[in-house]
Amino acid sequence: METRNDSGIRVAAIYNAAADAYDDPANHFWARYGRRSVERLGLPAGARVLDVCCGSGASAIPAGQAVGPGGFLLGVDLAERLLELARRKAGELKLRHVEFRTGDLLDLRLPENHFDAVICVFGIFFVSDMPAAVRSLWRVLRPGGRLAITTWGPRFFEPATTAFWDSIRAVRPDLYKGFNPWDKISDPPSLRALLCEGGVMEADVVAEAGEHPIASPEAWWSAVMGSGYRGTVEQLSAAHCDMVRAANLEFMRRSGLRAVESNVVYAIARKPLAASG
Repeated sequence: METRNDSGIRVAAIYNAAADAYDDPANHFWARYGRRSVERLGLPAGARVLDVCCGSGASAIPAGQAVGPGGFLLGVDLAERLLELARRKAGELKLRHVEFRTGDLLDLRLPENHFDAVICVFGIFFVSDMPAAVRSLWRVLRPGGRLAITTWGPRFFEPATTAFWDSIRAVRPDLYKGFNPWDKISDPPSLRALLCEGGVMEADVVAEAGEHPIASPEAWWSAVMGSGYRGTVEQLSAAHCDMVRAANLEFMRRSGLRAVESNVVYAIARKPLAASG
């Protein structure tokens, strides 16, 4: 059985590896949906905000900008290499009220009822015990504060995703579809059910259809290498990796594909004022 620590080590390794392609210009979907999540939350100036699974700052940076110097933003992630990217961005923007630190979603070690808003964008599905993750986020949110969770919708990056997994199956059948945790909560009913199981009984959950442009075959490979699919690629030998890359580039050239589906589900919940934890 996989333990919490095993899961965290695996996710950290995947995204530390993906850091070299994570902020590739072809992967602007991180910034797009991070900013959109923050816009939906409507953060007031001066708010204290926690962003968990913050990555390289796709939602943390706009959240820090929204709350301004009178507020505070703490970004937490398991992948130190992504945090280095986030710190660099915050420094360039002179966001001195923004801090990033290594931390575990299931072991935040932060005070209860402390933050005005808690954000988790494209991260909660990496935890094997997702209801426990919801409870962890809810615990540090103050009564009256709001929790925002964003997850991928159905058909993530299709039809290119099917081509990717077919290329994996051709060289390593044992890895086929080995890393699709977001499929568990890819529609409003499943995300709402997860929130309820985690103690969040009322939430506004909205599905939003979207597309991510793919400018070239190489841009698709950048998306593979800068996303969770990197975890599968990292398990390939150099020869198999070359074969998978070639198969993906050939699919993109042959299909003429210029966009993939990037559907998203947004949830926002307000913690009742009567709640104590």
